[in-house]
Amino acid sequence: MSKVTSKLQVTVPKALAERYGIQPGDDIRFEEAGEVMRVVPDAAAKPAEVLNTEARLRLFDAATARQRTREAGRSLRTVSSRGWTREELYERGRTRAD
Repeated sequence: MSKVTSKLQVTVPKALAERYGIQPGDDIRFEEAGEVMRVVPDAAAKPAEVLNTEARLRLFDAATARQRTREAGRSLRTVSSRGWTREELYERGRTRAD
C-alpha cells in the first residue's frame, strides 16, 4: 500500500512498476472509474506493437502449454449424491395445500 505525501506524491510499488514496465520519469494518468480511481501508465495509451504471424503463434503455443499445465494439475471430482434432487429444489419453499 502506498501513502500520499504532503506534496500529494505517490510511490508506485516495485512489483507493479516491474509488471507494467513503469520506469522513473514515465508519465502515468489518474482516471476516474466510478467509485474508484484507475492509474494508467502512459504506455497503455500507445498502440501495441504489431507482431508477425510467427511471433503470434509462438505466444499462442506458450499460452496453450500453460493452460494445459494448469488443467493437468486440477482433478475433476464427480459427485455421486448431493443429498437432494432437482425436483426437490422446485418444491422447496412452497406451501402445501394438503
